Amino acid sequence: MSLMPTMIELLARARVDLRMGLPVVLTDGKDAALAIAVEALTELRLSDMRSLGPLSLGLTARRAETLKARVYDEDTARVCVPETEGLSWIQALADPADDLNTPMKGPLASQRGGSAELHRLAIALAKSARLLPAAALVPLNSPAEFAASHGLTTVSRAAAAPLLSESSPLHPVAAARLPMTAAEAGRLHIFRPEDGAEEHYAVEIGRPDRSLPVLARLHSACFTGDVLGSLKCDCGPQLQGALAQMGAEGAGVLLYLNQEGRGIGLANKMRAYSLQDQGFDTVQANHRLGFEDDERDFRLGAAILQKMGFSQVRLLTNNPNKIAMMEKTGIQVAERVPLKVGENTHNRHYLATKARKSGHML
Repeated sequence: MSLMPTMIELLARARVDLRMGLPVVLTDGKDAALAIAVEALTELRLSDMRSLGPLSLGLTARRAETLKARVYDEDTARVCVPETEGLSWIQALADPADDLNTPMKGPLASQRGGSAELHRLAIALAKSARLLPAAALVPLNSPAEFAASHGLTTVSRAAAAPLLSESSPLHPVAAARLPMTAAEAGRLHIFRPEDGAEEHYAVEIGRPDRSLPVLARLHSACFTGDVLGSLKCDCGPQLQGALAQMGAEGAGVLLYLNQEGRGIGLANKMRAYSLQDQGFDTVQANHRLGFEDDERDFRLGAAILQKMGFSQVRLLTNNPNKIAMMEKTGIQVAERVPLKVGENTHNRHYLATKARKSGHML
């Protein structure tokens, strides 16, 4: 029946549940577990989870490396939670805010053998919900009955995994004329993904010829830089510089992708900034939080360009990963147009780290 939720809709529901501190039921063949995001875990729900069986934490290998925890499952660690440890200990394993004050949290025992797929799925869901990538899990014997009796969302790993690894299809929602400082001949297009995640925008300048390479930029949302004028990054100057160049040429398209903080969300970005204040660079901060260097999905930009009828771009970027992803997804990069603006005394180390560790062409 069409009124039943699809797996995409169940995943959207699961993300909201996790953000609100509600557990979800995860299944993988005969294996099942109740999972809850550590960031939203409460004393009451921790007690209820423990009443069901032994508790374990799913952490990324990046976070486990910081904690000196054993990783037996490639990108995922399954850390056993002792009965003697409470909520603050569990949350300290997920959140590195006090790592320097309390560096010794172990010794930590990691599970070995058996499948780590449910832990991996729980981490992926937490990431997609823009939470810290850490989840508490407890095994379940009768997942369908438990979910039904407690009103919980059930997610099948077999059905969910392909959707979590792919970009959600995007659909145009609305577009209207928008005169701007950079160009009076502007138009703003809104695209909405099927998975219920954030909408993405395309700023079209002039009337670009679809048969020629269009001057384009993939710009990831940066509230601190784009709106507040932060000096810690070069995002604001890049945004304004790209629009100004498109306005000067009379044509272009800027894709404004809502992937704040390299795809980890604004709250986690602020956590990373706090770690940077402790002396870590931007990549080290992401790793200590449990994220990769860059969690963004540039395929979204390629999909929007294709929806708008573009197949070739002159890409305004210093990031070789953007060029590679455009080419991989069928958008020909006819030219890389450098965009070197916004360096100052506050972001010089940040830019140097991007060049040294992420290969940015600065």
